[in-house]
Amino acid sequence: MDTGKTIGPAPARPGGDTAPVDPDPGGPERPYHHGDLRRAVLRAALDAIAAEGPSAVSLRDLARRAGVSHTAPAYHFKDRTGLLTAIAAEGFGLLATALDDAGDPREAARRYVRFARECPAHFQVMFSPEPLREDDLELTTARTLACRRLWDAVSAAPAEGRGADAHLAGIAAWSLAHGFAALLLGHHLDGQVGAEDPAEVLDSLTGLLFPPPKT
Repeated sequence: MDTGKTIGPAPARPGGDTAPVDPDPGGPERPYHHGDLRRAVLRAALDAIAAEGPSAVSLRDLARRAGVSHTAPAYHFKDRTGLLTAIAAEGFGLLATALDDAGDPREAARRYVRFARECPAHFQVMFSPEPLREDDLELTTARTLACRRLWDAVSAAPAEGRGADAHLAGIAAWSLAHGFAALLLGHHLDGQVGAEDPAEVLDSLTGLLFPPPKT
């Protein structure tokens, strides 16, 4: 999602490509190009978020971590909001993939929490109060798809096990899975779960909310 502006003159490179020039020649000499610069900056951002949270992210610091010019990240993300939006969009895309063909609320909740545990930095940004570009097409598309996958899994459950209102049941399932994931990541359940497998605890909670149909 290249939404930034090229800074400074762009001299021709072999093959006709161009590369923005660092306008701060007096600063430390850092390369602009970094192979897959966008991926390198995203990776550095995810590492920083996992360690310190979304509020600690700055483009200048990420450029230092990635070993590139301090202007380079702006070429791909324009500003900090653009970077966080890209992370959130990627996260919702990963979540949608994780929920694909979940089949029932219990499996969807299990996969939701597994995603949060495997991608904690994405998870933080996706639901952080930090501002995002809400009109970003990649973000809105991925978010809508992830929600649809969750709702599909809930709708697949028998009506007697989820109630007549599938939409309300979807909100309940999302609240349970998200709340459990957030509490787990924040270590607020350490004392309550103890040595039990969190996945088994989640299964028990989901069973209370969506009991299997009586035979």
